[in-house]
Amino acid sequence: MPLYRDEAVVLRAHKLGEADRIVTLLTRHHGRVRAVARGVRKTSSRIGARVEPFSHVDIQCYEGRSLDSISQVETIDPIGAALSRDYGRWTTAMAMVETAERLTPVEREPAVQQYVLLITALRALVSGEHDAPLVLDAYLLRSLSIAGWSPSFDECARCGSAGPHRAFSVAGGGMVCSDCRLPGAAAPSPAAVSLLAALLSGDWPVADASEVRERREASGLVAAFLQWHLERGLRSLPLVDRDDRRLAT
Repeated sequence: MPLYRDEAVVLRAHKLGEADRIVTLLTRHHGRVRAVARGVRKTSSRIGARVEPFSHVDIQCYEGRSLDSISQVETIDPIGAALSRDYGRWTTAMAMVETAERLTPVEREPAVQQYVLLITALRALVSGEHDAPLVLDAYLLRSLSIAGWSPSFDECARCGSAGPHRAFSVAGGGMVCSDCRLPGAAAPSPAAVSLLAALLSGDWPVADASEVRERREASGLVAAFLQWHLERGLRSLPLVDRDDRRLAT
């Protein structure tokens, strides 16, 4: 069987039989793959902790017809261990890896940009430089953009007329002018729109200076935009702890 080696992020793992696990990975060069990690649930296993969710690993696999087989794992960054100490960041990471899996629907199709974005976002959570809800919304917007669904926050998403505009249409692709406004469009505050644009472009000074109210408004729009394009919501998103402790102190 063909043997390959790659860097990967563990997206999730579930039990198989009495001692094995099926591990879903997002790799740098081979896209999303599913592989069997044999014997990892035994107490004597040396690699069991290395294939827990969020771990950044160097992995060697034998390619199979439906499932690959993991033969070797080396830890690059134990991201999961760091996140496990903070419930808010752990639930945020869960939403991220679920999004990454949903936006890479074809197995073994290279998705380098999605891989790099996910690693960067998980490391940002560990560093704590920015509030976790902001990191999550920035990740969701950028991952959708990579997938081809980049929202517009300045010019009209439908006709291209210069903004600023007052209406946000999930179905229309972002901010829309009065002529292109669709039924059900929201009317977000200018501050929330500025925050969304900052998160998409990586303008962290603007994002970090935002207030709680506009963050919550922006998060609602991001969630609606994500659900529209995924055609159903994320199971993990309602569990995300959006308590902005730093702002509350």
